[in-house]
Amino acid sequence: MKVFNSLSRKTEDFTPLDGRKINMYVCGLTPYDSAHIGHARTYVSFDVIKRCLMRKGFSVFHIQNITDVDDKIIRRCRETGADPGQLTSQNHAEALELLGKMHVIAADVYPKVTEHIPDIISLIRQLIERGHAYENGSGVYFSISSFAKYGALSGQDLDEIRAGARVEVDESKQDPADFAIWKKTDGELLEFDSPWGRGRPGWHIECSAMSQRYARRTLDIHGGARDLIFPHHENEIAQSEAASGQKYCNYWLHTGFLTVGGEKMSKSLGNFITLRQALSKSTPNALRLFYLQAHYRSPLDYDDDKLQAMEESVERIFNSLGLIREIAEDGESHEDAAFRDTSDVLIAAFDAAMDDDFNTPDAIAALFSLLRLANSHIDTGKHDRKQLKRIEKALVGMLGVLGLVEPNSGIESRKDAVFALLKEFSPGETPKDAEDALDTLVRIREEARKAKDYKKSDEIRARLKELGIALEDKGGGGVRWKAG
Repeated sequence: MKVFNSLSRKTEDFTPLDGRKINMYVCGLTPYDSAHIGHARTYVSFDVIKRCLMRKGFSVFHIQNITDVDDKIIRRCRETGADPGQLTSQNHAEALELLGKMHVIAADVYPKVTEHIPDIISLIRQLIERGHAYENGSGVYFSISSFAKYGALSGQDLDEIRAGARVEVDESKQDPADFAIWKKTDGELLEFDSPWGRGRPGWHIECSAMSQRYARRTLDIHGGARDLIFPHHENEIAQSEAASGQKYCNYWLHTGFLTVGGEKMSKSLGNFITLRQALSKSTPNALRLFYLQAHYRSPLDYDDDKLQAMEESVERIFNSLGLIREIAEDGESHEDAAFRDTSDVLIAAFDAAMDDDFNTPDAIAALFSLLRLANSHIDTGKHDRKQLKRIEKALVGMLGVLGLVEPNSGIESRKDAVFALLKEFSPGETPKDAEDALDTLVRIREEARKAKDYKKSDEIRARLKELGIALEDKGGGGVRWKAG
């Protein structure tokens, strides 16, 4: 398996430090507002990365912080009068609920800044003791000149960073580009006791402290959106390695920018879309497939028309899977060597694409090619059912990696109506469940058609349609039901 490492700017072989155990830290939300589609793109991407690693037999310990101490939170609470703890808890809970609907597997831990102030203070003490940080009148600052590798991740030149520093910086700082790891405050909404007086931690030190609190060693993977490379991730490396003397993370992975209408999302431009708004228009599967049609490192422009196309693609996927499953179920199997060879190549192509820096566009292309091949084979009427079963198993695995979940038909919720309809057309039947009742109705309708009782067959179809259940022709003959 190969991954593109933002630190080396190269594609490298992926080799975890501890055999099959992986520590992965992904920068979490600053929940001062609702989660948006850009957040979702990042978390879906790392969800697929996590799923792919798990499928390959790795154990992934996933840490994702909650930045519940931040200038944006304080500003929002001043504007609205909200309580900081309540605001961040509500927004983060909403985000996790929506990401759950997006089939994103939960992290193992979601550490909050407010619950890890002692860890942060301990890390700041280490930096001061090792000569990498100093206190002045406004807070405690990290000395970037004390860390020789500063700029390695972002490629930023230190002189350019200094030149770009704001004119109104604290003149008591040793270097204009030094950054705060503790900010002294007086009566702020969010402040804590420390050896340097009341205050709150700087943004960057929070992630360094919490990642090491839970990983307890060099991270295998650190992820986040591309816009975090500088200064956030650059500063994380500097703080963490200056304090420990050890490498902070081996592989840095970053997602590409998400735009709307070709522009960065902004409430002032009217193109800001929350995840809840997106899910009110699109199914979770369609939104995930839309994200994954682009490589996780590539830019992506949100497009309603493309999302509608994704809905149709998702429907094709699961219709084909259902048909393959049904044809593979029973009956005589006719070995087709060419079909087996070609389908095996496509199955391998999916895995090869995912092993190549999680190349979901190529993986999805292989998946659709496999579906088209299987459908064409089914249309021949002479079925290699053993290979179709192998394809079904492979497809389930592929969809599991992509996080595309087969829709629940919800048939049991319509059980009473389906039972009543069956009783009307065949009072003596005693089905075991709603699916059994539907299969019986399909059989009764087919018998009516063969007997040229078109009135009865058409009525069954129409009554099922009223219940949201459609009848579809199967390849090779026959009919199956599908619930919407």
